Amino acid sequence: MNEYKGIPRKRLPAGVRTDTLAVREGLPATPWGENSEALFLTSSFVHPDCATAAARFANEEDAFVYSRFSNPTVAMFERRLAAMEGTEACIATASGMAAILILVMGLLQRGDHVVCSQSVFGSTIRLFQDFAKFGVDTTFVPQEDAGAWRAAMRPNTKMLFAETPSNPLTTVSDIAALAGIAHAGGALLVVDNCFCSPALQLPVNFGADLVMHSGTKYLDGQGRVMAGAVCGPKALVEGRLVPVMRSAGMCLSPFNAWVVLKGLETLSIRMRAQSARALQVAQWLEQQPQVARVWHPSLPSHPQHALAMAQQGGQGGAVVSFALRASDADEARRRAFALIDATQICSITANLGDTKTTITHPSSTSHSRLSEAQRQAAGITQGLIRLAVGLEDVQDLIDDLQRGMEPA
Repeated sequence: MNEYKGIPRKRLPAGVRTDTLAVREGLPATPWGENSEALFLTSSFVHPDCATAAARFANEEDAFVYSRFSNPTVAMFERRLAAMEGTEACIATASGMAAILILVMGLLQRGDHVVCSQSVFGSTIRLFQDFAKFGVDTTFVPQEDAGAWRAAMRPNTKMLFAETPSNPLTTVSDIAALAGIAHAGGALLVVDNCFCSPALQLPVNFGADLVMHSGTKYLDGQGRVMAGAVCGPKALVEGRLVPVMRSAGMCLSPFNAWVVLKGLETLSIRMRAQSARALQVAQWLEQQPQVARVWHPSLPSHPQHALAMAQQGGQGGAVVSFALRASDADEARRRAFALIDATQICSITANLGDTKTTITHPSSTSHSRLSEAQRQAAGITQGLIRLAVGLEDVQDLIDDLQRGMEPA
């Protein structure tokens, strides 16, 4: 969160790559010389005298003061994720939704306007709608249509918000195009990088100003804790977001920070292995007569396949969505429920990013709080199923889905 003047940085050679940063970046070891990062479970920190305490609380001297806004374990996670995303700074939050909240509280005010994809996570849509009561208006546009984003711009537009690939249809935004639109209008581009993580995609390389995460997903990777983060320039993170954190306190706990910090060490290996398995499952699903359509960025049939491969390092990610054939919405919902209920290996849960494969019906779970019109606009039909592929044997996953295909 802060560049602590009194605390040295960990010494690493210049130009080390992402996989090395994922294992090594952070704070130096304590005098005890631990190899695994230390966990600092403390709410506050002791000062040598009153004058020093006053200087630290006045931000005249950088130091760890209070774990609501500065903690060594959290700082290690922030430094590591910022380095992996290629940004100057990072601020950790209690969840991905808290990361969006701190962005709006820190960067927007009454009378400002946001342009947001209509395909983002359901809770993200609801949160942006709720900001209207505080005078921040949001226009929702098709994720993949750069022209619609451009047409939605207003003189008071201050932020463009994209989630790419989107949840659950893996629709891909042209980050460079959106960055051009945002900057031409004097606005910031925020990219939710949850589905790819820095292991597959670096939005700042395509012009994004800020990158946010739900660390609950792939950064942790094993479904253990809640976490969020925003990465970006120091001027925005330290100048605009840290003051909000000090007042509002949507902070990440040291324990959760430590868990996600350790998850980052295996992020690249997990993401590539899960992406490969997801592609195999997606290819199998395309051959099933019960399936009307499959969405996965690695498939040539994906509408933004070429763009996804260019932005995501040739990897499609671990999320596969597919729609079942049905004569109407009621039949589609029954068939989707029957398929999901027949699986014996997949976990029926709306979370994703786990080493265990998860399966869910977005219309009745992650996007259930949206109106039917909003779900239809986002392509969330009653026959849609989202699969977040884990690290099980691919054939076992295919066999599990085959069990569901029969009752469906």
